[in-house]
Amino acid sequence: MAEDRMREGTANFGRARGSADPVVSVLVISYNTRDMTLECLRSLEATTRAPHEVIVLDNASSDGSADVIAAAFPSGEYPHIRLIRSEKNLGFAGGNNAAALHASGRYILLLNPDTVVLEGAVDNLLTFARKAPHAKIWGGRTLFPDGRLNPSSCWQRMTLWNVFCRTSGLASLFPNSRLFNPESYPGWDRDSVRAVDLVTGCLLLIERDFWNELDGFDLDYFMYGEEADLCMRAQKAGADPHITPEATIVHYGEASMPERSEKMSLLLKGKIELAKRHFPSWQRPLGVGLLRLWPLSRMMTCRIGRLVSKSPKIDKAYDLWSAVWTRRAYWRDGY
Repeated sequence: MAEDRMREGTANFGRARGSADPVVSVLVISYNTRDMTLECLRSLEATTRAPHEVIVLDNASSDGSADVIAAAFPSGEYPHIRLIRSEKNLGFAGGNNAAALHASGRYILLLNPDTVVLEGAVDNLLTFARKAPHAKIWGGRTLFPDGRLNPSSCWQRMTLWNVFCRTSGLASLFPNSRLFNPESYPGWDRDSVRAVDLVTGCLLLIERDFWNELDGFDLDYFMYGEEADLCMRAQKAGADPHITPEATIVHYGEASMPERSEKMSLLLKGKIELAKRHFPSWQRPLGVGLLRLWPLSRMMTCRIGRLVSKSPKIDKAYDLWSAVWTRRAYWRDGY
């Protein structure tokens, strides 16, 4: 089966990988994910037959990522892999925008460093893009390392109802409900081709000309929210994002963000900015207000829970939401 996919990929794209005339420019933004980034790059090289180039931008990692990547993929042996060493952390949005300036392929593929590319994933995604050009943004299917579905490849756009369900706890209480948790497309295993609102940046394919037309990511977003903003702006420009199960990768998730409260603070910052920019004007105050009160309501719920249970899980959740609430001056106004 793997050999058949290799032959099919070569037949579809005609040239050897690493061509001077790449079909796709793969952007990988590395930040303290040394070992995972190496695994990602090795899997990409082992499974991709389409002519491609790889642009790795290291966001001033402190774990020696840049030196290790340079040693593992020397330019003489891998001329199609370019390493850019940023002197400061540009974030996900800034890092991709900077890397995209060096792209020469017809397509740009955003690929997280904490991923493993499975056989034929990139080739199949390119084939899908050619079969469904109207989509303009294409994504695939993501799995956890143990083979379970990782639903993070796509989401429904944030709406006032979604925000209410998330902040009230209804989405957590009824995770499989299409009514109370519509944002995560419950009941769909990402095992069929489907139009979606948002393709996430862990595996997002877009034509370079369209990326340039949109001016890439909005640099007001540092991390979280940038791909949602991109997809919503793209839809206004006529895009209809789709995903295909034929392009499957493993996505570990949160590898470069070990501090959970930091992640939640950035997530809230991004969500509040999205509400301010993309909600109808009459919904913005309510949507932003609900998001601002989300950590406080979670913290109070956990505090009550601690009175009736000695669960370490509740203690951990209380500590998380308390830390996020303490940092509210950082995230309350978005970006």
